Amino acid sequence: MATSIAAIVGGVGGILAFLVVISLIFWFCISHCQKPSNKNSETGSSDPSAVVELKRGGASSSTSPPLAGPQEARQFRLEELEQATRNFDEGNLIGCGSLGLVYKGLLCDGTVVAVKRLTGAPRREFVEEVIGLSRIHHRNLVTLLGYFQDGSYQMLIFEYLPNGSICNHLYDTGKEGMPKLEFRQRLAIALGAAKGLCYLHGQIPPLVHGNFKTANVLVDENFTAKVADAGLSILLGKFEYAGPSSTSANAFRDPEMVKMGRFFETSDVYSFGVFLLELITGMDASHMGAFGSSESVVTWVERHLDSNNMVDHRLVGSFTEEGMRDLIRLMLRCMSFPGRLRPTMEMVAIELDQILEKEIMLTTVAGEGTIVTLGSQLFTN
Repeated sequence: MATSIAAIVGGVGGILAFLVVISLIFWFCISHCQKPSNKNSETGSSDPSAVVELKRGGASSSTSPPLAGPQEARQFRLEELEQATRNFDEGNLIGCGSLGLVYKGLLCDGTVVAVKRLTGAPRREFVEEVIGLSRIHHRNLVTLLGYFQDGSYQMLIFEYLPNGSICNHLYDTGKEGMPKLEFRQRLAIALGAAKGLCYLHGQIPPLVHGNFKTANVLVDENFTAKVADAGLSILLGKFEYAGPSSTSANAFRDPEMVKMGRFFETSDVYSFGVFLLELITGMDASHMGAFGSSESVVTWVERHLDSNNMVDHRLVGSFTEEGMRDLIRLMLRCMSFPGRLRPTMEMVAIELDQILEKEIMLTTVAGEGTIVTLGSQLFTN
């Protein structure tokens, strides 16, 4: 009797186990063969936007949205630009450069912008080229936000930088209350500008600035350097610029570019060398004499080295002899002739980073007020 009960119990247990296995298999098939429904749709129909996001490489999870890419230039309306600049009132004029007048503007959403009204007749390719430039983003480049063009005007809208151009802080104009740019701060600004140009030259194909100068190096509230007007001279197809800053711009113009009739990356390197010269001297390059040949530049530099009158007097006691000597040597290499002897902007950025790092280390150890010898003795080692 006990044996039969055990057999029955065992048989029932086997049947129950079999039924459980069958049920699990059936449930598994049902749950995995059904098509997922879209919870965002009340009708239960599929959402085509989800498929589009997957094709674009977007994330399917709502907790991990796809990262937004660089925004293309926005097309502004004339009415909103007139409202932002109070009808281009002179009180909003913040710049008068070789490419046109620049106005400070306040958009309806509270964004402060710089509106550049370009000189010259509108071009048919303008919009396409501006959109291409607006896709280039780097922390050391001024962001191009948008544009406007009609039959009479063409304008570009940029981010606004509150501290303006380095020119406002560098040249010894005698303005009261203007903070002094220390040597290490000038090195940091030079490094930022070099990184901006390096990024442009790293594009495929390389993008040459074509009009690099101190006036086109702007600083934000933290004095982070940003290069302005990247590629605009190429966009506008101009080699000679009219306007108040044309004389100063010629001091930055690579003599080889003038002979060849086109811009090269080495042309930007030459212009950067003149920028370094201004950082070292604190002077406007257009006031240093004619820069018609490499000999005139070298002659000017050598003459002022020998006379102990080259380095900005406001820097005395704030830099090391080694740091200044290295920066002057880099400046001279950037203005070498022929142009193929000049370093690339990547090499310039690396060297500036090394000079700045060493300067920080030496001045931290030696303390502020380090006494240095100016002039030709910088090159005795």
